[in-house]
Amino acid sequence: MTTIKNIAYTLLLAGIIPVAGGCNKFVDINTDPNNPTTAELSLLLPSTEVSMAANMYQLNSGTSTFMQHMVSSAALSRYQQAGNSFDDSWNGFYSQTLNDLETIIKTGTEEEQWGYVAIAKLEKAYLVSLMVDMWGDIPYSETQQGQENVSPAFEKGAEIYPKLLVMIDEAIADAGKVTANSLVPSTSDMIYGGLKTSWISMANSLKLKLHNQLRLVDPAASAAAIKALIADPSTLIGGTSNSNGADYTFKFGPNQNPNNRHPWHRSEYQGSKNFYMCQALIDLLFDNDDPRLRYYVIRQNATAGLNNSTNSNGYYGRNPGDGTAAPADLNRRSTFGIYPAGGLYDNAPINNLPVTNLFLTNTGATGTLKVVTVTDGTGAGIIPYITNAMVKFIRAEAALTLNTGDDARQAFRDGITAHLASVSAYASSNGGAIIPPASISSFADALLAKYDAADNAGKLALVMTQKYIADYGNGMEAYNDYRRTALPVLRTPLSPLNTFPLRLYYSETELTANTSLGGNTSQLQIAQQTTPVFWDK
Repeated sequence: MTTIKNIAYTLLLAGIIPVAGGCNKFVDINTDPNNPTTAELSLLLPSTEVSMAANMYQLNSGTSTFMQHMVSSAALSRYQQAGNSFDDSWNGFYSQTLNDLETIIKTGTEEEQWGYVAIAKLEKAYLVSLMVDMWGDIPYSETQQGQENVSPAFEKGAEIYPKLLVMIDEAIADAGKVTANSLVPSTSDMIYGGLKTSWISMANSLKLKLHNQLRLVDPAASAAAIKALIADPSTLIGGTSNSNGADYTFKFGPNQNPNNRHPWHRSEYQGSKNFYMCQALIDLLFDNDDPRLRYYVIRQNATAGLNNSTNSNGYYGRNPGDGTAAPADLNRRSTFGIYPAGGLYDNAPINNLPVTNLFLTNTGATGTLKVVTVTDGTGAGIIPYITNAMVKFIRAEAALTLNTGDDARQAFRDGITAHLASVSAYASSNGGAIIPPASISSFADALLAKYDAADNAGKLALVMTQKYIADYGNGMEAYNDYRRTALPVLRTPLSPLNTFPLRLYYSETELTANTSLGGNTSQLQIAQQTTPVFWDK
């Protein structure tokens, strides 16, 4: 598979940012790495945004496999981890992203460049919270000290989370010191172009997400914090208009040479086709008349089916936990569609659609299927970190479980319409078809009818299932949700080799090199599979 180092390097070469910051796998531009200048902050900040996205490839693909969005590895599909399953992500986050973020925070504070400090703190809070969510206990306070401490101690996730919430508030205060509408020049920020209001909405939405993840630890505290945040919804992503304009996403580029495309597009359209689409997700969308199937998945053959059969509808994926060897099916298996990887939109007829379907239909389906190649799609995909749709589903979950006083029904509907509108807008900008607004509204109304007929447990199941579908492209978020709620109900793997992983395996490099861990690293690693993170009660 494409390595993280190559992804990061080609992103930089392609001109997403001018040059990279001072870190191990990027070109070191600093004449004095211990005393960067203001000008270098403008280069370091976008390099952290690139390195975080690039280093997330292995993590995102692996958790997406656990969560049956797709299959990146037969072993991970069978819940079997190894010491190198997520080592690129772990090593890259520490040696690149967090290293440079710490430089920005330290230097920006010294030079009173508060816009850079604010953004760096928010990016760090998001990334470190994600690492706690994935691995549980991680090095934190003693990291980024160079040769002064090459074996930083691991800290409990429960002790790190409160520090991150404080950091978010500090970032909001730092942003308040900037009187302009932009925290930094637009060219220095690949996410929001420096826009202060967008970063503030990201900060508050991150707090909402973290407090919701903590709801099983201290329900009263989570409820109080969430009530305070939703008291002024204009400060959250989505605002009061259900707009997707402030979604916290990383956007890849369309270039081929040098290459800065979405890594899933690189693998399947420009590489040797390493992935399968998970049959469980395909069936969930197909069986529920969900129009997003044509956007998530592109068929390469109109009649291919499970196990390389020739008498199906072309939606040929792989069941979770299937340990059999892959047949010669590279030109027949389904692959990533237009969203979120920047591939092709499937506009070909589907031969066995139910006549009762209203949304996933063959109306206007005049396209022809083909084996995808390097010239297909734009590759200008996205990683949706925190979106308006996610915020709305979080609000619905919190209302149903914490009695926050929010309108769970409206938040559920807003989450559905926000996500379909986002998929539609993205597709229309990348060579695909729009989903008509009337269809989006009708689709949401159909789900709302099911919501109204359900009891409280059924309502939560509907909310979490729709969030699971909307999380496509961000396996980490779906993995968090599932461990907290056990929803949606996943398909039973065919031949699992282990139990469902409650934490990720550590990097074997870390376990070997970090002397603070003592001599029990083998048992520590094995325990990761069955030890819940602190918020998973």
